Order: sequence, then C-alpha cells, then structure tokens
Amino acid sequence: MSTASAEVLAFPNIRAIVRDNGTAEVVVAGNSRIVPAGESLQDLRNNALALVVGEAQTLNRPVRVRIEDPEGHGELIVHPDGQIESVSYEASPARRRADAPGTAPETVAPAVIDTVPAPAFEPVSAPAEPTAAAVAAVDRQPWPPNPGAAESTPAPVTSQPETAVVMEEAPATRRSLKETSFLVSAPVLEPATQGWRGALTRLGFRMDPSAEELSEREDIRTVSQHWPGPRTIAVVNRKGGANKTPTVVMLSAILARYSGAATVAWDNNESQGTLGWRTEKGAHDRSVLDLIDSSTELLSPATNAAEIAKFVHHQTADKFDVLRSDENEEGDHEVTAEEVDIAHQVLTRYYRLVVMDSGNTARAANWRRMIHHTNQLVVPVTAIEDRAEAARLTLQTLESRGGHDAELARNAVVIVSESTDAKRAMSGDALKRAKDEAQRIADGFEPFVRAVVRIPYDPALVNGPIRYEALQPATQRAWLAAAAAVAKGF
Repeated sequence: MSTASAEVLAFPNIRAIVRDNGTAEVVVAGNSRIVPAGESLQDLRNNALALVVGEAQTLNRPVRVRIEDPEGHGELIVHPDGQIESVSYEASPARRRADAPGTAPETVAPAVIDTVPAPAFEPVSAPAEPTAAAVAAVDRQPWPPNPGAAESTPAPVTSQPETAVVMEEAPATRRSLKETSFLVSAPVLEPATQGWRGALTRLGFRMDPSAEELSEREDIRTVSQHWPGPRTIAVVNRKGGANKTPTVVMLSAILARYSGAATVAWDNNESQGTLGWRTEKGAHDRSVLDLIDSSTELLSPATNAAEIAKFVHHQTADKFDVLRSDENEEGDHEVTAEEVDIAHQVLTRYYRLVVMDSGNTARAANWRRMIHHTNQLVVPVTAIEDRAEAARLTLQTLESRGGHDAELARNAVVIVSESTDAKRAMSGDALKRAKDEAQRIADGFEPFVRAVVRIPYDPALVNGPIRYEALQPATQRAWLAAAAAVAKGF
C-alpha cells in the first residue's frame, strides 16, 4: 500500500551510496555501515536496501533514503515489511543517453513494489551482513527506477516537429583529474584479536574475525562517534531501585572511554540523589546548586574550560565527570524548571554528552524540564514485576503527553537487568527463573520501544562505587551493546 511521501519523516537522514569501484555504504544519521560486496551492481543495491529495511524495522515506520550510484540519484521510501516506493529519480547523463527513444524499453517499472516481508530485526546488534531473506525482500526493488516511473503527468504533444540537437562529447579517453583518485576507499578488515582466531593470528596465521568480534567492533565504532552539537540522555523510571544510577554510570563510562568526548553525569534528583555515593568524590563538596549560582561566570566568554572542574567530580578511571545533587541535609531547595535550563546551558557549553539521572516523580518541575532537553530516553528496569510496571507507566505517561515526549517514548531504549535476589539464592532453578523473567519482561517491552537490551547480573553493580573495569567480561559486553543502542538514537 502506497504512502504519501509528505507523511514520511526525513529523520534520521539516510543515504545509500553505491560506487563504480564495487563498494557501497549506508549512512544513517552520520554513522556509516559498509555494505557487503556483491557480484554485480544490483547485488550491492539489494544489500544496501536490506540494511535500510533493517533501519525501518528498528523504527517501526517507513523511512526516506537518498540513493546514489553510477547510474543516477534519487529518493525512495522504504517500509518495515520490505515494500519500497520511488519518490524521485534522476538518471546520470550516460544513462539518459542509453534510455533515449529508440533504445529504451516500452514498459515502465511500477513506482511501488510489494515484496516478500523482510525478516525480524534485532534492534540491539545488527548482523554484519544482510541475510538472504532480507536481500530477497528487496530483490525486485525499483533502484534505479525507470526514468519517468515517478512522473504521472505525460509531456504535452506539439504539432511542430522537434529539431534534434547533437551534443559534441569530449573524447572518451580524456578524463578530469578531479574524477580520479589513487586512494582505496574500501576499508581494510583487521585480523582477529579474540578467541582461537586471535590466538592463531598472534602465531602468524592471519585469521578473519568471528561474527561475534565483528559485532563488538561495530558497537565500538557506534559509541566512538562524535555528533554535531551536544546530546542529552535522560535515564528514567518512576520506581526506586530500578537500576537508574548504575545505568547512568555505565553509559557515561562507555561513551567517555570510547568516544573521548567530554561527558558529564548529572544527578537531576528532586531529593538527595545517590549518584554521588556510587562515584568518586573530588576535592570539594560543590553540587548543582553551586553551579547554578556561578552560571553567569561560567557562561562568560572570558571563562576558560578548566573552570568547570570547580563544580564537578572527575572519575579518574572512567574519564567522565559527575555533577552531584544537593547533599545538604538541612537544605530544602527544590530545583526549578528555570534552574534546569540554566544548568543545562552551562553543561552543554563544556560537554558534548550529558547523561541525566532522575528522581521518581514525573510531575516534578525539574523532571519535566529534563525531558524537554532530552535527545534520547533510557528506561532501566530490573527483572521484578513492580519495577517493570513502573517503567511501563513512565513510558505511558510520556506517550500520553504527545509531541516531543511521545516521540522519546517510542524511540526509547529499555535496559533489563537480571534480578539480584535470584542470584543470591545461588541455585540452578533460581538462576533459570531469573533469566526467564528477564526475557519475559524484555519481550513485553520490545513492541513498544526502539531497542531492548538485557544485562546479566554482576556483583560489582550492587554496592559501593561503580567501576567499568570491575565488571565481568560478559557484563562489559552487554553494557557496550546497550550504549551502542543508545548512540544509534543520536
């Protein structure tokens, strides 16, 4: 079924580029993915569109994609079920000459092709290569469309004969130096570094990485990006004990470590938050209230970047800063919406990434204003029913408000952590029940949000200061996947 092109959002910006040297890439919101090679130009197109179908399935809506290849350029609308519509297409001069009257086929390709539904898409870790079924879903796609397929109005007929104009072409052997390059654009696949493949590589036998290592490299590449302008992440759940603070620390640590971008974790709690208790303390006791009081000085063009260190607490191992909430037991100040605006303005001057912890009251002024500044919503939940229900109600509240709030809810990342109670029991049945319950909750959220990630239990997250290096390897890998899912929303 055809979709009005005006109704399809142009966000995220997606481009599919196929080159005449046999390489191709799909660029989503500035993040490039290399398209697996094919035996022909059409194979590259199919593989590229299979990746775009995956993005449409992730967003659960049609997406626009700009297509570019040696034969021309244009725009398509790609649906999650694999249906593809041609919006516009302009052939290259060489192709227009080839399709001139007398040589062009009489039939016109349809603008909309109903195809075989594409396979289900895993939102957390995309496959390194499109599956055969995904490629089949776009095997009959209109790329490149027949020139004029998107033209519904025939050209007017005139009674006067037209005079053919012959264009004199430059000799085929002459090319501009601007069109030539000796650089190889295809990336070089680095050898394996993990597992038995990595062991053989170190012994001198070059081995390609496994699918698992390629997936990890893709997640690292995703979280290592720098985006134009600052990005704000809000970590929310209306129930206490839902793992909000560990989530803030882990996302901040991974994004700061891999991207090298200046990152701050901000405890935007309406009461005394716990982020300061789970992280390193600097040589001062300043909090968000002190930063707000000094905002005029901090926003002055004469103030240098190092001055922000007077108000934040640096994490020496994980390379991010923490802005604590007010810990004065005698104080009763509640941060207002205007003060959230001031603090956010200051932080986005000094940091590229702002990860906000939150309290449990969605009606609070500072909570609602935090949502106003948010680019990506993260909803942590432990595999316990009341925490999951609180997460559902949090998303429902945002969705009911419409506009920006509803879009954040639909594009949210839910992070499900296994229950600690079952782990303490240390019995096989208890462990299985914990995993089954985490999977049940994850499956329950999956139809309603952009991505769901499961995190295994790790004792290093239960009490005391949180350090990335203290986590077990499986936990580190799971949090990397979670951070990559978050970064894809930027």
